Amino acid sequence: MTTNGVLLPAPPPARSTGSDFATLRRRVTEAGLLERRPGYYAARISVVAAAFGGAWAAFFLLGDSWWQLVVAVVLGVVFAQVALVAHDLAHRQIFRTRRPSEIIGRIVGNLGIGMSYGWWMDKHTRHHANPNHEDLDPDVSPNILVWSTEQAERSTGLPRFLGRWQAFLFFPLLTLEGFNLHVAGIRALVRPGLKARKLEAALFAAHILGYLAGLFLVLPPGKAVLFLLVHQMVFGLYLGSTFAPNHKGMPTLTEADELDFLRRQVLTSRNVRGGWLVNAALGGLNFQIEHHLFPNMPSPHLRRAQPIVRGYCAELGIPYLESGVIGSYTQALRHLHDVGAPLRAKPARSS
Repeated sequence: MTTNGVLLPAPPPARSTGSDFATLRRRVTEAGLLERRPGYYAARISVVAAAFGGAWAAFFLLGDSWWQLVVAVVLGVVFAQVALVAHDLAHRQIFRTRRPSEIIGRIVGNLGIGMSYGWWMDKHTRHHANPNHEDLDPDVSPNILVWSTEQAERSTGLPRFLGRWQAFLFFPLLTLEGFNLHVAGIRALVRPGLKARKLEAALFAAHILGYLAGLFLVLPPGKAVLFLLVHQMVFGLYLGSTFAPNHKGMPTLTEADELDFLRRQVLTSRNVRGGWLVNAALGGLNFQIEHHLFPNMPSPHLRRAQPIVRGYCAELGIPYLESGVIGSYTQALRHLHDVGAPLRAKPARSS
């Protein structure tokens, strides 16, 4: 079976579907890697909260100064780290039950950084269920970019226009991701159906009003707008770069690909090698394969789960991809460039 030119192993017989993962889960559970880590998360949340409060304190203490652009960069990084904490909350890595996860997730997401927790959780849950699936994963929907040659050939409008050179536009476009998250959250909040919509809307509005009021009370209009642009662009670039190496450039699936849960998650994910700095910068998502197999596993346990998962994949003959930081981005960008080839081909002229 091939998908996007990538050879995939044949799916297991129907009678064995799920049993391979059950064996892996048993090994991981016996190693104690699904147990909660309250001490770790208390320390991590305290550090992120201190950075969040410290950055805003520096903003108000500096006042009308061009040094505020440095604060904007720092705050963009801090916002991304807050988003990574919200990610772990959504997966119930911190609390075992839903209620405290949702309460703190909405405070952190909606009020803290202006991102709809409910909207993002729904979107991310669908991504986890069907990663890199052209029809079911919202992260590879061809809204702006195209992720497969089939999407490129069917594309129209903006994706068709950008798709020609999307590999070169990828990182510049990520600077808009922060704005996109805010806009997508607002769209979700004005539509009925979102759980706790009024609460989320109130928290979201409090963030937007407080954020804009702080900027324009402390800074003159020109500097306030420049601060906003730098802050949100750094936030989007950092957060987008955190998620980009994990699946981009990996096989995209369609309804024709019948894979069990284990293979579906492993074959569409890529790990990123690196030490403690990469681990901290990516919030543990550099162990993407382990995270997709065990979404509720606390992030500090993902590193310990890796040899178990990698060894088990070797037993079954399942490809397990791991790359360095630069290599992962190179693979992703090369894939984006390759799938845009049909759009760069000049149409044949009629004689």
